[in-house]
Amino acid sequence: MDRKVTNRVAPFAKKSLGQNFLVDQGYIQRIVDAARLTPDDTVIEVGPGRGALTGKLVETGAHVIAIELDLGLIPILEKQFRGHDNFELIKADVLKTDLSRFATERRKLKVVSNLPYYISTAVLQHLIEHRQHFSDMILMFQREVVDRIVAEPGNSERGFLTVLVETFLSVEKLFDVPPSAFKPIPKIWSSVVRLVPKDVNGSLNGSEYQFERLISAAFRQKRKTILNNLKAGADQLKITEPTMLLSNADIEPTRRAETLTSEEWTRLFSYYAA
Repeated sequence: MDRKVTNRVAPFAKKSLGQNFLVDQGYIQRIVDAARLTPDDTVIEVGPGRGALTGKLVETGAHVIAIELDLGLIPILEKQFRGHDNFELIKADVLKTDLSRFATERRKLKVVSNLPYYISTAVLQHLIEHRQHFSDMILMFQREVVDRIVAEPGNSERGFLTVLVETFLSVEKLFDVPPSAFKPIPKIWSSVVRLVPKDVNGSLNGSEYQFERLISAAFRQKRKTILNNLKAGADQLKITEPTMLLSNADIEPTRRAETLTSEEWTRLFSYYAA
């Protein structure tokens, strides 16, 4: 299938910022279509780059808030979208930005982004922390990151990020994007996913930070059993009897963390937090 590709050439992508600009108009349109935006929506784009995806978002009539760290790209974005009342450019590091300030009581935010590779998982964790302000997230990651996110129990790809995402978000993998859709062309494929926040406050008793610490400790060394990992982190977690904790949660101590289901993680945490 022939695809129209944009031809902007400056400024150059910065490897230090993990920049690979999406230029294939066909895939850009598929991402925008997946977001199902209306003029009533407010959408955040992390790392707008040269504005290829941004332009399509602006065309929907939604209020677009683009957060860009690279000061070299700011003049290009300002010039390109000057005069668009529904475009707002924030010069900032998204990881240091309180995203809640963009939400309103009337309507939650949406996020649509081709995330920079080098901070994609950090941005995802930041979005999870602010998830109560979002209704929908359409995000592009390296395909290997998405493979980890959607890994089923027993899959060796399963890890801390998998459990974190499946606990707080519903995940739907939408489609893959080939290297040829970017400039410069990366060596890897990418994937686009839809993430929808879950209401989990009751099951975690508001102790999300403690839950994350438990998961992190359990995956400390993936080749070791969950019992050995919890023993290694017992002092940090303030666990006096890791074996009893696992027994109470009906989890075999010889299992590895990657084999636990989402329900088992929630049950384990309920006994840990008790």
